[in-house]
Amino acid sequence: MLGGGGLTGRCAVWDLAESGVFDRIRVADLDRGSAEEAARKAPGHATVTAHSIDVRDRPRLVELLRGARVCVNAVQYNFNLDVMEGCLAAGVEYLDFGGLFHTTKKQLELHGRFRSAGLLAVPGMGQVPGISNVLAAAACEDLATVDSIWVRDGWKDFTQGAPPVVFTWSPSTFLDEMVLPAMVWDNGAYHEMAAMSGGEEYEFPEPIGRTRLYRTLHSEPATFPDSFRAKGLQHCEWREGGPGIDVLQLLATLGLGSDRPLDIRGHPVTPKEVLLALLKREKLLGYPEGVKVEDREIVDVEVEGRGASGPVTRHAYAAFRSKPEWGVAATEIAVGVCGSIGAILMAQGKTVGKGVVPPELSMPPGPFREMLAARGVVTRLCPPEPPLRLTDNKVWM
Repeated sequence: MLGGGGLTGRCAVWDLAESGVFDRIRVADLDRGSAEEAARKAPGHATVTAHSIDVRDRPRLVELLRGARVCVNAVQYNFNLDVMEGCLAAGVEYLDFGGLFHTTKKQLELHGRFRSAGLLAVPGMGQVPGISNVLAAAACEDLATVDSIWVRDGWKDFTQGAPPVVFTWSPSTFLDEMVLPAMVWDNGAYHEMAAMSGGEEYEFPEPIGRTRLYRTLHSEPATFPDSFRAKGLQHCEWREGGPGIDVLQLLATLGLGSDRPLDIRGHPVTPKEVLLALLKREKLLGYPEGVKVEDREIVDVEVEGRGASGPVTRHAYAAFRSKPEWGVAATEIAVGVCGSIGAILMAQGKTVGKGVVPPELSMPPGPFREMLAARGVVTRLCPPEPPLRLTDNKVWM
C-alpha cells in the first residue's frame, strides 16, 4: 500500500486489514510516521508493517514491491507512472485512485507491456474515478446504444464543531482540478472547457439536495469514449460541487496550487509546498481529533441510450457517509474502500483482462456492488431498481 499514511490510503489499509483476505500488508509512505500510525490502527489479524519510501527511488521501490500480490497506489497522481514501472519490474499487479485525465492517458500507453507481462493494472480504481466507472458499466450493460454519460458528484457536511475548511482528499489534486481545463468528449472529439465552467443547479437525493455543480478535469472522460465506443458514445463529462468548492477555487486562483517557484527576498519558494505545509501545521488535512465527522456524498451516473424497448434514461447512484469510529469523512472512506475492494477482487482472480484496463472493463459490477453493500455503501440502478431514498441525515435507508 503506497501512500498508505495519507487521508485515503489509510482507509484502504484499514479495510484491507479488516477484510481478512490478506496475510500481510506493507504500508509505505514518504512520511514514515504516517505509515506507522496507519499500521498501528489497522484492525483485523493481518500482519501490517510500516515502511518509508520515495517512489522515485526505483531500486528501493522494486525491493519493497517484490513478492506482493497487488500494489494499491495512493501517492500523488504525478507519480503513477513511476509506480507502474516499479510494478512491471517487480511483477506485481497494480491499481491507483486516479490520474486526473492526462496522466491516465499516459498510463493507458503501458497496456502492451503489462499484457505481455501477464499483469493487470487498473487506473482510477477509487471512488470517482472508480465506483463511477463500475456503475457506468452496470448502467450501460443491457443497452444497445449509449448516447451520453454524465458523472456528477455532490457532498454535504453536517459535522458539528468542524473548521470552516477541511481537506479530505489531496489538496494538490483538488487545486489542479480548479485551474486545469476540463476535458469533455463530444461528437467524437475532446474539447477543452474552462475549469469551473458550466455551472448548473442539480437536484441530488436528500440529504444532499440541490447543489451547484461545475465542470472540472477528471479521469472518467479519459477512458469512457474507448470503453463504450462500440455502443456509440457521443457525449461524456464530469461535474462536481458542494460546500467549500468556492474556497478551493479562490486558493487556486491566487496561485497557491502552483509548482512554479516565486523569488521571495532571493529565496525560491513554491506556493503549493507552502500551502501544504500550512495545512499540515494548522491540522486541516482531515478532521481534527475529537470531532465527530458527519458528512454525506452521492455519485450520480446518468446514462442516456436505447434499449430493447426504446429510449432509456438511467441513473446509477452510490451514496457514501462518514465513518465516525475511524474519524474519517465520506470521501476518505469511499476512495479507500473502493480501492480495497478492487485489490481484493484482483487477488481473488475475479477481475477481467490483462494489461492496463480501466475499472469499467476490469471490475465485475455485481460482486463489486455486493462488497460495497457489505460495508454499508448504498448503490442503486434506477430503473429497474427502486429509487434512491436517503431522507434521514443519520441513517441512510
